[in-house]
Amino acid sequence: MANILEKEEDMRVFAEFESEVRSYCRSFPAVFVKAVNARVWDRQGREYIDFFAGAGALNYGHNNPRIKKKLIDYLQSDGITHSLDMATGAKEKLLRAFRETILAPRGLDYKVMFPGPTGTNSVESALKLARKKTGRQTVMGFTNAFHGMTLGALAVTGNKFKRMGAGVPLHYSVIMPYDGYYGPGIDTVDYILRYLGDSGSGVGLPAAIILETLQGEGGIHPAGWDWLKRIGELCRERGIPLIVDDVQAGCGRTGTFFSFEPAGIEPDIVCLSKSIGGFGLPFALTLFKPELDIWEPGEHNGTFRGNNLAFVAAAEALEYWKDPGFVRSIEEKGERIEARLREIAARCPEWGGKVRGRGMMRGIAFEQEGLAAEICAEAFRRGLIMETSGTDSEVAKVMPPLTIENSVLARGLDLLGDAAAAVYQRTVRKRA
Repeated sequence: MANILEKEEDMRVFAEFESEVRSYCRSFPAVFVKAVNARVWDRQGREYIDFFAGAGALNYGHNNPRIKKKLIDYLQSDGITHSLDMATGAKEKLLRAFRETILAPRGLDYKVMFPGPTGTNSVESALKLARKKTGRQTVMGFTNAFHGMTLGALAVTGNKFKRMGAGVPLHYSVIMPYDGYYGPGIDTVDYILRYLGDSGSGVGLPAAIILETLQGEGGIHPAGWDWLKRIGELCRERGIPLIVDDVQAGCGRTGTFFSFEPAGIEPDIVCLSKSIGGFGLPFALTLFKPELDIWEPGEHNGTFRGNNLAFVAAAEALEYWKDPGFVRSIEEKGERIEARLREIAARCPEWGGKVRGRGMMRGIAFEQEGLAAEICAEAFRRGLIMETSGTDSEVAKVMPPLTIENSVLARGLDLLGDAAAAVYQRTVRKRA
């Protein structure tokens, strides 16, 4: 009882002074004060395992020691911290590292744009550039997609609750069915082709098609590789720029640096944020093919697009991608997560849980309303931080740092299994 009252007092200042819009602190009611890799401690000294990873912004863990040392050294040398889009040594190092470590080995030739500090900044710049290049206005998005909270990004987002928050009509977009939307027997690319090929469909040639190869906030829906290839072919044949939003699924989250690599497609524009900053620092990039670089100087800008601390952290984070063992570890951990999630789902067959995802971005989808949230709440009580996903919060989502130690990963999965078992027992008792 004393601990409960102590926690309520800890949270009082946030309830009193902070807006009602706050969200995650309601799911995780604790004041966190320390974090190392995949472990977090609250003010009372209680340890939690982090299967949330800053909503995908902490792929390299909390306070990564390699990256932290680079940041401390840079600060102590009085390095430039804020530069708008001026040239700095930190930006030069990042640009070279990104080309040499990521783009060149994959045979990709992209210009790099610094659009501002967030994923939605990257998406907005991508939409603007596609419209500017094609002279067309409407952008095609997909059911269950999530691309950000600004008006342009919301217009191509499928989530009804998020869209309603705009307070104004969201125009210049059309939403099409994502892969699997109508079930496994229907290829929705045929549906899209029918619309685009029919002069009476009311859907004209779009300025761009934007998609996530694995919908994170939309419910851990992965698109099939063949479906993605067909979308790529559709875009190429009809002169439609293809935008891949890799804000959450990129930077190794699904196993490869770019989530689209296994599909063999080459998007015209790629949006990166979250873990591209390496240390949880606000940072975003927009990549696009050189022929799309038709911006006038200053046509898209932002005060905080020159976050040099993020440049330093991002450059050091890219060093991980020189190690083939790092990539293998993501694959191995992802397989371990999938196996345990399948085991948990099988123990509670009445729930009809379905395991979804790729790499270290996975979850269990439940048909019963509120079940995923109840499991996540029980997991938190046991010392595990994880969130729900999906437009109806129907997925219990597992997304730990890529650098999580195997022993900590195993312990976290045990906690999740225990939480699911506890909730299952409660539901059995209720039925009885």
